[in-house]
Amino acid sequence: MHYETLNIDIAERLATVTLDRPDVRNAFNEQTIAELTAAFTALGQVDSIGAIVLAANGTAFCAGADLNWMKKMAGYSHDENRADAMQLANMLRAIYLCPKPVVAKVQGDCYAGGMGLVAACDIAVAVEEAHFCLSEVKLGLIPATISPYVIKAMGENAARRYFLTAERFNAREALRIGFVHEVATAAALDGQVDIIAKALMANSPNAVREAKTLVRDIAGQSVTDALVADTAQRIASIRASSEGREGVRSFLEKRKPSWLA
Repeated sequence: MHYETLNIDIAERLATVTLDRPDVRNAFNEQTIAELTAAFTALGQVDSIGAIVLAANGTAFCAGADLNWMKKMAGYSHDENRADAMQLANMLRAIYLCPKPVVAKVQGDCYAGGMGLVAACDIAVAVEEAHFCLSEVKLGLIPATISPYVIKAMGENAARRYFLTAERFNAREALRIGFVHEVATAAALDGQVDIIAKALMANSPNAVREAKTLVRDIAGQSVTDALVADTAQRIASIRASSEGREGVRSFLEKRKPSWLA
């Protein structure tokens, strides 16, 4: 597929998806949404890819919705608005459910829907100069479609504050509330993301995929008999899997596992 708003690069099992609309601070429109959905759906099915980095060109990571796109939405009917919102919701879900681990490299400011992009990723690293803002209520809107991911990332208490106040906050605050995992200097950002990507790709691809699903399925559940049985079944299944057997065997034999050979 040809992408007009993204750059896709694949090198040594690492795919990098780069937002490439720096002239509008990487704000997304319907085309960007469609391309991101297609890119993550396709890359998630490529066996040779071990991890994906979501990055951006320019000074901002993502400013949220494109102004021209918002002008078009102002004239939409309720049904048209709902259909449009579903496209955005499906894009976020494609990133969140991607079988590959996804790392957000936040090199600049991240506002509104851009925060949804980051929250849908598995790991986020931000440059220390980056600022964040859930600005929707300033426009008479709410961050509805991004809310499942943002609330999971920053927690209900922080979400209650920043959803309601639309305050701008810095990368250190994003780290404190758990929205990002690490903060790095501009000079160190690429290196830190590379370290994380290499760590991800050193592990069993099947185990990484299943571990990602495990967190998603288990988080927030009560420890019931059904949950205990489910987790026992999961470890039994992966122990019997080809990569599970190979991983244990290679460890005992003090050699690299086949996925690193």
